[in-house]
Amino acid sequence: MAQKFTTNQYLEHDARWDAVDAYANKHLLHPSRNKFHQALEFAYKNSIDKGLPDIASYPAQGKMLAIQAQIAGAKNVLEVGTLGGYAAIWIAGALPDDAKVTSIELDPHHKQVAEENIANAGLSDKVTIELGPAIDVIPRLTQEIQNGERDKFDFVFIDADKENNLAYFELALQAVRSRTPIFVDNVVRRGMVADEELARKDSRVAGIRNLIESVGANEKVEAVVVQTVSEKNYDGFLLAVVK
Repeated sequence: MAQKFTTNQYLEHDARWDAVDAYANKHLLHPSRNKFHQALEFAYKNSIDKGLPDIASYPAQGKMLAIQAQIAGAKNVLEVGTLGGYAAIWIAGALPDDAKVTSIELDPHHKQVAEENIANAGLSDKVTIELGPAIDVIPRLTQEIQNGERDKFDFVFIDADKENNLAYFELALQAVRSRTPIFVDNVVRRGMVADEELARKDSRVAGIRNLIESVGANEKVEAVVVQTVSEKNYDGFLLAVVK
């Protein structure tokens, strides 16, 4: 019989995952090679101290996003869900000086804290935070693109409320170039995404399943779900590329 999950089981830890992260990070996340190391440490601590939830990307994930943005040659990044700016610092810090990150945040307090963290990192000229619901902000940004006021986005990271994952994804499709990678975070949730019964009770799981199934039927993109384990949790992300 398939394992069933309850909605309060969102975290899972395993000593092996912690050990692998500790080993790999020791060799691959060199503080001396990352000029934003102290800024990232500050961003994490300042966010917690200011009352933000402890749900930011973890270091290895932040570096993975930064590397993927470099591989894509990104110059105009769209982030949905700023939180404290931790992922934005990783991404912006890895890109050329003329690259820009536009991040969307719903909560005014989160935006304020993120701007503190980004300013401390010296990245205020590269990262702009737009306040408001992404469902409203992305169409405005798309209109600016159509008006020639900004360039199309070439890298997208979505890490916001799961109920609206598909809406954010579809809106982002209207504002990106061909071959743009789109990451959607936290789509596995300890395997809950595979539980059809739970999806009828949990709107977050339902939203994720709606995303995966709709993206699979969308001929404009190719996509895959990658499961991950780490010091933080068992989860995963959806990675799509625009044709």
